[in-house]
Amino acid sequence: MGIEAELREEFDRWESKGNTALKLVPYFLLAVSVTISLLQPFGHSRAQLFAALGLSVTVACWMLWFHTLHPRPVMVLYYAGLLALTAALVAIAPWYGFFAFACYSQAYYLRGRWRYLGAAATATISATAFLGGVAEINADGLWGAWLGVGAVSAVLAVALFYFAEMAIHRNDRQRQALVELHHANVRLEDALAENAGLQARLMEQAREAGVFDERQRMAREIHDTLAQGLGGILTQLQAAEQTMDKPETLHRHMINAMDLARESLTEARQSVYAVQPAMLADARLPDAIGEVARRWSQVNAIDAALTTTGDARPMHTDVEVTLLRTAQEALANVAKHARAGRVGLTLSYMEDLVTLDVRDDGVGFDPAAPRASRTGGFGLAGMRQRVQRLAGRLEIESEPGGGTAISATVPAIPALSVFPGGGAQ
Repeated sequence: MGIEAELREEFDRWESKGNTALKLVPYFLLAVSVTISLLQPFGHSRAQLFAALGLSVTVACWMLWFHTLHPRPVMVLYYAGLLALTAALVAIAPWYGFFAFACYSQAYYLRGRWRYLGAAATATISATAFLGGVAEINADGLWGAWLGVGAVSAVLAVALFYFAEMAIHRNDRQRQALVELHHANVRLEDALAENAGLQARLMEQAREAGVFDERQRMAREIHDTLAQGLGGILTQLQAAEQTMDKPETLHRHMINAMDLARESLTEARQSVYAVQPAMLADARLPDAIGEVARRWSQVNAIDAALTTTGDARPMHTDVEVTLLRTAQEALANVAKHARAGRVGLTLSYMEDLVTLDVRDDGVGFDPAAPRASRTGGFGLAGMRQRVQRLAGRLEIESEPGGGTAISATVPAIPALSVFPGGGAQ
């Protein structure tokens, strides 16, 4: 149970106890007044005593019928009758001034200005009791004092009722605030439950996205290492088969095939452990791309050269791996499809971007043509996925007979910085 619910229950208990007291107090004070009047010597006649007792019974029946058994009558009428009976009792026996205090509690049930008028009238009746009753006031000529005492009592009673009403309003506002707080807490609990469900769905989606991303990563790594390496080995073995009668050329092709096998094995192991490529382990990115271009040129007998511009500085591992793999894939595509005589690579370091351009003078192709007619299906898509993963862009320009230009641009994220989706590198 919340704190606001406990407070609401506490308010309800106080209100219930207050209502019970308001109902019982008048009877108790009436009993006290009757008891004191019976114990005191009655100064006038038995008729006055019987009149007081009769009025006491009448008052008790009046309250029992109109207030206790049938609550919420026409309160002004009920209270006017109660005041008239009380005034008569006080006029006969001043000790009924004790009961006059009960009229204050009954005035509580009136509304608006009637509540203050009832309090003022009750104060006036109580002033009569203070001064010894009507007979005493008349005998001693205390009507001026009665007016003064009555006026002061009325002002005090009205002031007390005003502050009591302010307290009641404050309690009502507190209760309303507690009700609103309870509703707000209920809405908050519903929102938290909904948020928990949403978080669970997001976690599931994130897990699925992570699995998909890891599959894509492994697909790219397999394509960039094993597939390219096996393709190069197959090319060298096919060339070696055609030069069986030329031992020196055969030996060169076999050496190239073994070197490609070793490099592919090393790259595959690096990919399995999700670390940077072996070429980047001990070299900067320009040196690694330059070495890739040199080896590719040696194996494929195609001239390839790298030009570096700008401030060549260490980049985040993901940036360097993406550009290195793009260079490898672009060169692999040239070897497979372009029939080029020369390839130029340009690595450009700018303030916020790093760009790798690979241009060849081969046969070119139509970039808008369906890929089904071309081999190597994952190559261009893999490059684009790698680049877009870093919020970069990959642009391809080519036309039949006009060569091909591939440009990969990624943010220049420096080393030892935090990259979205990864830790510090």
